Amino acid sequence: MSQPHHPLQGASWMLTAGLAFAIVNSLAQVASIKFGLPSTTVAVIQYAIALVVIIPYLRTLGIRRSLRTNHLKMHILRVFLSVIGIQLWLWALAYPVPIWQGIALLMTSPLFATVGSGLFLKEKVGAARWGATLAGFAGAMIILEPWADSFSWATLLPVGAAFFWACYSLMVKKLSSEDGPSTMVMYLLLMITPFNILLAAPEWQLPTGSSIWLILIAAGVMTALAQWAIVKAYSVADASFVQPFDHAKLPLNVLAGWLVFSWVPPGRLWLGAAIIILSVAFITRWETKKTK
Repeated sequence: MSQPHHPLQGASWMLTAGLAFAIVNSLAQVASIKFGLPSTTVAVIQYAIALVVIIPYLRTLGIRRSLRTNHLKMHILRVFLSVIGIQLWLWALAYPVPIWQGIALLMTSPLFATVGSGLFLKEKVGAARWGATLAGFAGAMIILEPWADSFSWATLLPVGAAFFWACYSLMVKKLSSEDGPSTMVMYLLLMITPFNILLAAPEWQLPTGSSIWLILIAAGVMTALAQWAIVKAYSVADASFVQPFDHAKLPLNVLAGWLVFSWVPPGRLWLGAAIIILSVAFITRWETKKTK
């Protein structure tokens, strides 16, 4: 039985997720830049609050049933890869890497996943997909400008985050043949906070003052909303339809960066981002055709 397809609802939920993530990114940068909080500490508190907020949703999944798996070690590795991606991303935001640059480079994640699917999952990657992948990375180079005098190695942090999240996606793809979506969500949300605590321990700093706590609580609530909205989007509409709406996160984050920090992206952003988006759209369409 095929799932229902409600385009308007799917698009609305995906745009809600994009807006929530834009708010989360700006709040995380405010916490690190204006309040001097280490990015690792921000991650611990943000995701711990998100876990508390989303517990009612976890209970509807059936916690005991969802925890049944024969691949516990692989789930632990999967979540650890996700946490490394989160830490690199928040480190980039705290540096700070301008949000317009970070988000555009983060969108290279599906391109890394395409390379990984050929190298590690032994899937057949044709010339068209390799061409789209190389074009996407060329778009990333336009945004990075590693040949310019203003280039900073910190701008590679979002690329590192994209790489680790691609590895996470490949493990989800491998595990999904035996474990259902509820198991994926359950292990991710339950284990993400302990891993974050482990990484934050060396430079742990307890936030002081009501203002910073309000910012962190808001970031946690928005994180939970974003995760929930993504699940809702894919549950009410076809994946091939809602996926392109994920690209709305770029203009939404550019707007948030301009409102909060007065960051104005240069023209090369839009050229590089357009190449990345077109490359990802081609690969997504190719995957959809292959699945059908």
